[in-house]
Amino acid sequence: MSTMNISLPDALKSFVDEQVNSRGFGTSSEYVRELIRKDQERLQLRGLLLAGASSKPAAVADGAYFSALRSKIGKRSQP
Repeated sequence: MSTMNISLPDALKSFVDEQVNSRGFGTSSEYVRELIRKDQERLQLRGLLLAGASSKPAAVADGAYFSALRSKIGKRSQP
C-alpha cells in the first residue's frame, strides 16, 4: 500500500476528525479511502447512465413485455 500525505486547513482537519469519531472509522485514512471509493462508484454510475442515455431505444416495457418475461422465467424453473 502506498502512502500519501495531504495538507488540510484546521477547519477541514477538525471536520475529518469529527467524522472519524462519529461514524466509526478507525483512522482518518479509512475515512478518506471510503470517500474515494464512493467517488469511484459515483463516476462509474455516471458513465453507465450516460451510456444508457446515448444508446438506442429498446423495446417498450409494457404489460405484454413483463408477461412474456414471467412466462419465460416460469418455463426455466420447471423441470
